[in-house]
Amino acid sequence: MQRITTKLLQPVEWQSDARCHEVDPEIFFPERGGSSKAARAVCNDCPVRNQCLEYALNNKEQFGIWGGTSERERRRLRRERTRRTLRAVS
Repeated sequence: MQRITTKLLQPVEWQSDARCHEVDPEIFFPERGGSSKAARAVCNDCPVRNQCLEYALNNKEQFGIWGGTSERERRRLRRERTRRTLRAVS
């Protein structure tokens, strides 16, 4: 548990350039069934969108909008990456 906590508390270089710093963080965590349109709009113009998405994929972020994607979309991306890796190794 120590390792996870320490990792999460360390700032990541790209975060200071993220557009999400300019808006209310609540929009990135909509209620179940709520709209993520506002968060995705912020992400669409963010200069570090790709780094944010990679961070969320690598850390298996389960909640919120990261890099313009929902958890469901990130799960799908992780599955696709796993399949591509398995095909490359075969």
